[in-house]
Amino acid sequence: QVHLVESGGGLVQAGGSLRLSCAASGDTFRTSVMGWFRQAPGKEREFVAATSWSGGRTYYGDSAKGRCTISRDNAKKTVSLQMNNLKPEDTAVYYCAADRAFGVSLVESSYDYWGQGTQVTVSS
Repeated sequence: QVHLVESGGGLVQAGGSLRLSCAASGDTFRTSVMGWFRQAPGKEREFVAATSWSGGRTYYGDSAKGRCTISRDNAKKTVSLQMNNLKPEDTAVYYCAADRAFGVSLVESSYDYWGQGTQVTVSS
């Protein structure tokens, strides 16, 4: 079992940066793939980034490439998403998720545990 709590969301101007954090509890965090997804109003949930259990492999959605960095600290049981050069279209609720499977998935349905989400609003 993994319990996830996101933080770090807020209101930022276009071009600004935010760092989202996800704190996990549970014994399986260190062997779980961790991902970030987002959902904008009226849209489906979208893959943002994911990292393997070791942090050695990272994957990014098209909207995140070049602007976001995912990282994890297994000792602290945290995973972070650094977002730079934010745009109004990045406005969404951002979710942290954990996948117990071995391989990194970019698919929402593969993830077993989800946080409650944190709101990111980017003003123009």
